[in-house]
Amino acid sequence: MKKFAKVLAVVMIFALTATMFFGCGDNAADTKAVKVVDIDLTQEEYAFGVDKTQPELLTSVNEFIAEIKADGTFDDICNKYFGDGTPTAVASAALDPSKDQLVVATNAAFEPFEYTVGESYYGIDMEIAALLAEKLGKELVISNMDFDSVCLSVGQQKCDIAMAGLTIKPDREEYVNFSDSYYSASQRIIVKGDDATFDACTDAASVEAILNTFDAETKIGVQNGTTGQFYVEGDESWGFAGFDATCVGYKNGSLAVQDLINGGISYVIIDSAPAACITEAINAVQ
Repeated sequence: MKKFAKVLAVVMIFALTATMFFGCGDNAADTKAVKVVDIDLTQEEYAFGVDKTQPELLTSVNEFIAEIKADGTFDDICNKYFGDGTPTAVASAALDPSKDQLVVATNAAFEPFEYTVGESYYGIDMEIAALLAEKLGKELVISNMDFDSVCLSVGQQKCDIAMAGLTIKPDREEYVNFSDSYYSASQRIIVKGDDATFDACTDAASVEAILNTFDAETKIGVQNGTTGQFYVEGDESWGFAGFDATCVGYKNGSLAVQDLINGGISYVIIDSAPAACITEAINAVQ
C-alpha cells in the first residue's frame, strides 16, 4: 500500500477518548510500538446505505458513483489519503428542516474514510459526501454518531444516507438500500511491534490456524458493530466461523490499539486502511 498523506495532526491517543488524525506519515523510529500483519483476512465491499423511502436518491447515488469513478474524481480523492495529495476539509451545515439538505449519517472515527480535525470533517467518504450534495444541489449536513447507530438512523428517516466505511451486509438491508459498491476492503490484524506470532504466515489460512489455537484468555479488540467483530465472534451470514478468543469491543480502532499497547488485549482486528493509518500515527509519537 502506498504511504498515506504526510500530514499528521497531534495524536492524543493516550487520553481516555480517541482522537482522529489529519493523515498518516513516515515513521523513522527503529522500534515500532505496533505493526500490521500484511495479510488480508477477509474480502468485502463498501457501499452507501440509502433511505428506503427515497428510491430516487439511490438512483442518483449510483449514477454519481459511476461518474466519479469514470472521470477520475474518486482516484483523486483516494490519492489524498493513500498517496501524496492533501486532504480537503469538509464543513457541515446545521440541521434545518426548512432547507433542502442532504443529511449524512457517519461515524467520524474511521480514518481515512471519516474523521475530524477541530470542527472540520475529513476523509474519503466525507469528500464524496460534499461532492454528492453539490451535485444534488443540497446543503450538506453531517450527523456524527456511534457506528452501531448509522444504519438505524437512516432506517428511521433521521438521515438520508449512511456514509461510514459501510460494508454490504444482508442484515443491514433491513434498514437501508445499499448503493453500488465503491471500495474493496479487508480485515487485518494489528500486533505489538515485537510480537512475532504471525511472522511466518503467508495467507489468511495460516493466520486463522494460529487464531484457532487461542482460548478465551486471549483477548482480541475490535470496533463495535464492524466486520472485525463479526469475524472474531463468528457470523453465519458472512460465513465466519469465529474463534474461541474473547472479543472485546471498542468505540473506535484507536482505543483498541491503545489498549493493545497498554497490555489490556493481545491483538486488534480492523479494516486494513484504518489499521495502517492508526499504527503509523501511533508509531510516529512513540
